[in-house]
Amino acid sequence: MRTLSSSQWVKTLCPQTTVYLPGVSGESLAIYKALQDDPEFAASVRFVGMHFPGINRSDYLGLHAQARQRAYFMLPGLRAGLASGRGELMPLDHPRIYRDLAGLEVDVAVVQVSPPDEQGFCSPGLSYDFHPAVWSGARQRVAHVNPDLPKTRGSFRIHVSELDAMVDEASPLVQLADGKDPADERLRRQAAAVAELVRDGDTIEFGVGKLPSAIAAALVNHRRLRIWSGMIASSVLTLLDSGAVHGAASVESGVALGEAALYDRVGRDDAFYFRPVNETHDVGRLMRIERFCAINSAIEVDLFGQANADMIKGRYVAGVGGLPAFAAGAALSPGGRSIVVLPAATDDGRFSRVVLNVGKQAMAALPRHAADTVVTEYGVAELGGLSLHERARAMIRIAAPQFRDELERAWSEMRDGL
Repeated sequence: MRTLSSSQWVKTLCPQTTVYLPGVSGESLAIYKALQDDPEFAASVRFVGMHFPGINRSDYLGLHAQARQRAYFMLPGLRAGLASGRGELMPLDHPRIYRDLAGLEVDVAVVQVSPPDEQGFCSPGLSYDFHPAVWSGARQRVAHVNPDLPKTRGSFRIHVSELDAMVDEASPLVQLADGKDPADERLRRQAAAVAELVRDGDTIEFGVGKLPSAIAAALVNHRRLRIWSGMIASSVLTLLDSGAVHGAASVESGVALGEAALYDRVGRDDAFYFRPVNETHDVGRLMRIERFCAINSAIEVDLFGQANADMIKGRYVAGVGGLPAFAAGAALSPGGRSIVVLPAATDDGRFSRVVLNVGKQAMAALPRHAADTVVTEYGVAELGGLSLHERARAMIRIAAPQFRDELERAWSEMRDGL
């Protein structure tokens, strides 16, 4: 095994190779900086990984005019590459992303890890999500050993004997601000409505951002909650510190993405346990969790209950992520439920986010047969067991008031043509 600096390792890259570089909080900023410093070594290299818009700001296609990228979420730097053929956007959910990565011929896999323990094992730290999919089959395996990365508990670890090369270098970690906005009354009402649907003793799934932070704040008086999620944010600390969530391995997730306080906590608190996507998003596992409550957001929901999670007016902005798997698991869980929560209108109030049919300028991430509960700041629509007409009525009731008459007229015309 060779020990190299990040700049030395970049110089070992060869054209026509596929390199796995993780995203979210697992991204090695040191490796990307070294690529920026010597971009000629990115020529004809295909970069692969699950990079997330708004979180991972690295532009791998922008490194070199001949660089290529296989991505699973729409990224700002990827859009131009799609037109030129240098970019590949795979329209897959998390379980299928894992399978896609497992089926790729990966020449080099790079994983950021904590320093090895006395037995030589390294922890992936903040991100376990997709590493096992590529690690065992990669022709070369490289660890960026980052002393700033916390050592965490989880179901995947890497032994130094598995490595072909090691980059031993301190590097900043990808962080995401908590996003709390206590002054936002709309968020507060949505969060309060969601909290009323959650029961003491439920196992909940929710993500990152302002709305999940508000939901966490609304759940502090609950008890015996557990968390099983693809990604957790700093808002989880609110639930732990309030006693709403308590106990060893009471927070199970694939990724921790937040600020320094969260990163310090996950390394020393046995409440946290990390798993890769083939465990966190496995519908077979999810359905065996009693009272699994999946809480997810969407861009828009139509009168049938279909949810669009990744397109705005026909333009890709993200990807479907874990929504389909978590909704399916919640539907099969004893006492489980799937909750989709969204604002009733856009921030400027010009457009309704409760729409007639998402099929006009978007695609459904969640089909109508998977619709369960939808929440806006105007109420809750329990869609399970409702007919088409009853669903439409329920969705119109939770739409922003200024759009309800228009939705009624559009539904009347559509209904007559069904």
